[in-house]
Amino acid sequence: MKFGKKDWIFVVLILAVLGIFYAISGEEKTKKVPLDDTHRQFYDMLKAGKKKIEVDPLCIQCHDGVKIPFPANHPVKPEGGPMRCLFCHKTHKK
Repeated sequence: MKFGKKDWIFVVLILAVLGIFYAISGEEKTKKVPLDDTHRQFYDMLKAGKKKIEVDPLCIQCHDGVKIPFPANHPVKPEGGPMRCLFCHKTHKK
């Protein structure tokens, strides 16, 4: 089977799309959940099979923006919805 002109255009297009995805991916900019005694309960709950959305509400006990202030560029809590901390802040692999 020979590659024709249309086949090469398709290959170049796919490579361009993959190149763009790679260029914009970059490194993670959010902090990971620390591996310390304070956060051990979250890791234990996740290991026990709890879903991230079930663990998220516990973050607010300390990270309410007052006890531990949020950075200036931190997104605010969504209107009418829960704060999804573990959506952005990933856990370390054990």
